[in-house]
Amino acid sequence: MEGPWAWSVLLLACLPLPSPVRSQPSQPVDEQGDRMWAPAHRHASRAEPDPEKHHRKLEVKAPPSPCVRCCDPPVHPTYQPLPHINITILKGEKGDRGERGLQGKFGKAGSAGSRGQPGTKGQKGSVGAPGEPCKTHHAAFSVGRRKPLHSNDYYQTLLFDTEFVNLYSHFNMFTGKFYCYVPGVYYFALNVHTWNQKETYLHIVKNGAEVVILYAQLSDRSIMQSQSLMLELQEQDEVWVRLFKGERENAVFSDELDTYVTFSGYLIKYSGEP
Repeated sequence: MEGPWAWSVLLLACLPLPSPVRSQPSQPVDEQGDRMWAPAHRHASRAEPDPEKHHRKLEVKAPPSPCVRCCDPPVHPTYQPLPHINITILKGEKGDRGERGLQGKFGKAGSAGSRGQPGTKGQKGSVGAPGEPCKTHHAAFSVGRRKPLHSNDYYQTLLFDTEFVNLYSHFNMFTGKFYCYVPGVYYFALNVHTWNQKETYLHIVKNGAEVVILYAQLSDRSIMQSQSLMLELQEQDEVWVRLFKGERENAVFSDELDTYVTFSGYLIKYSGEP
């Protein structure tokens, strides 16, 4: 199509299309051509609500579409390339290693895992050193005294000067006490000679506590007196004989020629035996 018709068609294509929005009612114009608006508070008291008018106010007028010529090439957005920065150039030298931090708190213990498979059998070990021979447990002592002893203001441990049997030196001749190194049941026996016209008053003592008493009243003649018992001892227990203090005069008799006072004891049963 050539000539004036072609220019007319092209001109019509460039014209904007009419907007579908309804035209607003015209406002009164004053003498100078300006629109006159009535105060809103005055009309509000007299005008009644119009739902259609309120709906028309909410409609938004669409902007006119731009005029585009059919022969213009399409417009595409342009992109600008960003510069590439080499990070390795900006990276500095490696720093020194820092100090080790504090140890954190221990976490909760986990549940026990399943038992693993048995490992391979190891090689046979070398022969060990020979063990000690079977030990037997024994304890026994028997001691005597060749000197008389009189009471005084305090208790006196009866010391002995004659040693008949003292197996493994469990009876200490210096302190006059038997020390238990083999726990078990023991038998003890005490024999003394009384002094005429004097009482005889002694105790067999275990760890400082009186266990049994040997007593004889004063008499015109002296006699032999004895006491015996069994005690169950633990290791480090102590047993000895004690002369009573001098609230009343008492004594035991002996001389250098004969032994009148004896004290004996031996193990009956070791506590480790079934």
